[in-house]
Amino acid sequence: MRLLLVEDNRALADWLGRTLRKQHYTVDWVDNGADADFVLRSETFDLVILDGEAAKVGGMGICRQMKHELYNCPPVLLLVGRPGDAWLATWSEADAAVSHPLDPFVVREAVGEFFAAATAH
Repeated sequence: MRLLLVEDNRALADWLGRTLRKQHYTVDWVDNGADADFVLRSETFDLVILDGEAAKVGGMGICRQMKHELYNCPPVLLLVGRPGDAWLATWSEADAAVSHPLDPFVVREAVGEFFAAATAH
């Protein structure tokens, strides 16, 4: 499964990439919304992971824009600042959300749920 990670914090992007590659996912990374938009319009991904707390243009706005503008928008996992921000994930039309502090097991489980049906066969 191919994932696109949109994260402006390099250390967090590296950590998430290592965490997800351990589950044999292919992880591509961009650090801003403009690059995400370009890549999503030219390549295919099975899941997009967006940081809702990213600087300049946060993942919530990017998610909402993706859901309205991309014909075949992949599912989106949104990383939110705290559990109380889950309503913002709903507003942004994200398919799921995980809140900080990020736990590698919770992140892997959340990502795995997107592909559970595909791997069950």
